[in-house]
Amino acid sequence: MPVLRILVTAALAVFMATGSSAAKDLRLEEFFKGRTSATASFKTITGLERNFSVKLNGRWDGKTLVLREDFFFDDGETDTKTWRFTKKGWNTYTGTREDVIGETIVSVIGNKGYFNYLVDLDPGEGRNIVRFYDTLELSADGRTLKNTARVFKGPLPVASVRVDFKR
Repeated sequence: MPVLRILVTAALAVFMATGSSAAKDLRLEEFFKGRTSATASFKTITGLERNFSVKLNGRWDGKTLVLREDFFFDDGETDTKTWRFTKKGWNTYTGTREDVIGETIVSVIGNKGYFNYLVDLDPGEGRNIVRFYDTLELSADGRTLKNTARVFKGPLPVASVRVDFKR
């Protein structure tokens, strides 16, 4: 009987810790459908830092989220990229973007999403391929999403990115 009491107490403690205050589950199509915006920074290990903002527009057709990203860098440069995330299961998406080499798989666990992908930062003859490891974290109220990314060149970390999205 003492073992049962310990198990019930532990279960109640877990329930209370994750009950109504727990964050919502992350669903890319829910957060990014329509218009969102973000502020961001990219920092390299050499000390270079680029700050930028992003205006996003997401369209969901029931299977694929098309997410257009318009980038506005503090130095005046602008860029546009478009992600296409296809839902493969309740917690899984595949994704492509014009500068991403191949396809990424996004895995969602609760309020967090994880994915990694290769990007050629200097398309053309002088290729500069790096791998991004992204973690998305949805806030408890579901209104903001933090994206932190580590960037690697081979086995070496070379940069980090932080993007704060808001609805």
